[in-house]
Formats: sequence, C-alpha cells, structure tokens
Amino acid sequence: MDYALQTKNLVKTFGGFVATNDVSLKVETGARHALIGPNGAGKTTLIDLLTGFLEPTAGRVILKGVDVTHLGQHHRVKRGMARTFQINRLFAELTVLESVTMAVNERLGLGRRFWKPVGAHAQAVDEAAGLLENLRLLDVAHEKTGSLAYGKQRLIEIALALAMKPQLLLLDEPAAGVPATESRELFESIAALPRDVTILLIEHDMDLVFRFAERISVLVGGALLAHGTPEFIANDRPLMVSYKGEILFPVLVDYPEEKFGGFLAVTDYRTPDIANEIKANGWMIWPPIRMKSKIWRAIRNTFRC
Repeated sequence: MDYALQTKNLVKTFGGFVATNDVSLKVETGARHALIGPNGAGKTTLIDLLTGFLEPTAGRVILKGVDVTHLGQHHRVKRGMARTFQINRLFAELTVLESVTMAVNERLGLGRRFWKPVGAHAQAVDEAAGLLENLRLLDVAHEKTGSLAYGKQRLIEIALALAMKPQLLLLDEPAAGVPATESRELFESIAALPRDVTILLIEHDMDLVFRFAERISVLVGGALLAHGTPEFIANDRPLMVSYKGEILFPVLVDYPEEKFGGFLAVTDYRTPDIANEIKANGWMIWPPIRMKSKIWRAIRNTFRC
C-alpha cells in the first residue's frame, strides 16, 4: 500500500498533559481522509505535529516514505506538504489573482524580486489563473480578496496552498465560519481537486465530512479511537461486544438475538432487554457517531446530486 502520510506512535505532552497519545495514522496516496473528534481532542495539535510547527515528544512522522520528524516546516513544504488554517491569512487589498500569483512566484523562487510588478512573470500568472479556474474562482480573479464572501476567501486560501504544488494538503476546518449556503460550494470545489493531491481534512460539520471523506479517523482525548470507512464509523451497531467472556464484532457479523437470550433472528442492541443482558454479562463499545443507514444513504445521495 502506498501512503502519502504515516505517523508511528506519535506523542506530544505539555508538562503533565498528554495532547497526542500514541497516534499511529495512515493516509493513503490520493485519499480523501477526514480526522474528526470533539473540541479538545487534539486534532489541531496533531496537524501542528504533522507540519513541523510542533516537535513531538516521541514517535515519527513519515511523508511519502521519508522520515520528516525532525525537519522544519519549510523543508516539509518543499517535500510536498501544505496546510490551511482555521482563520484565513489573506492580503485583503490584493486581488485574488495577485495573491495566488505571489504564492506561485514564491515557489518558483521569484518572490524576492520586489522591483517587478507581481504580474510580470507570465508563467506564474498563467499557473495562478489555472488554479483559480479549478476552484471556480476565475470570475472573481480581479476583485480584492477582502471584498469577497467568506466562503470564497476560504477557497482562496486553498488556492494559495495549492500554489505550492503539494502532494499532501492538510485542511484545518475549511468550513469554519462559512455560512451553510456557501459551505456546499466550498466542498464541491475541494472534492473536484485532482487525485494527485492527497487531502487530510479536519472538520466539525459531520454532514460535510460524510459527503466528502472516503476514510475517517476519530480522535478522542488525543488518541485514535476508531478508523475506517464512513459506513463503518457511522454504523448503528456496537463495534465490539464482550459477552460471557466471548468477544464479538456486531459491526462485522449479524448475530441472532438468541445469542443473548432472545428469540429474534436479528439483534437490536438498543432494546432494553438486550442492552441490560449484555451490561450484566460484559460490555459494548459503540462507534463515536451513530447514524442509521438510511440517513447515511441520504447523505451520499445528496453529495452525488
């Protein structure tokens, strides 16, 4: 399997507080992978470790098979990693095209030639225009970034990251602060990005996550609690059951109710009789997000429209 990004037993502590706890994560090349979890779960800390903004206490970060654990942010960018932030960092007085052209110029090593107009380098301008077209921003190319709707500004920040030609793009809550009317357009543009860019997404909006992601990792208390497809994460059965000393996997196996003293062919683990029987003789671990399959299908169908 080809992985764009891996972490191995990654740990970050601040004094006695463990912010990231033995995280081993794998993101396949070309994937649309989401990292979710409650506030304070350690998601942004993990992104800071991946990008080199923070140094891990223990563990490793591997980018395209190369250990980059002790490389600085600039070197990771050169190796194909880029990120966006929860709060955008745009030059409000520059036009959209000027902003993205500056980013392309920086990658090409032309960023320090301040004595020439920002649009003087035809190659950079053409590349910037192509990025804007891919993100459906070409119609606002000559408008100032500060005058645009917030959803458009978030797309501009993504364009700035893509100007570095990353192989791995880390999106830290791209829909934060974006009105619902604009968030769909935002994610449609992100979903349309070419597959040579692997995307790791942090997002609180579960509807957007389940429309977008092919794999989901759940971070709770700094540790990875679950990992799998959206169908697996949203399954309405327990991930694991311990019953009378036997370990069962209802998310994978259809156990009849008679297994737990009932008589039906299908077990509903939420019924009081079954839940109490299991509780008296063991325990259940539920997925972090419970979602009926019909709701999941509705989300998928909405995304495909």
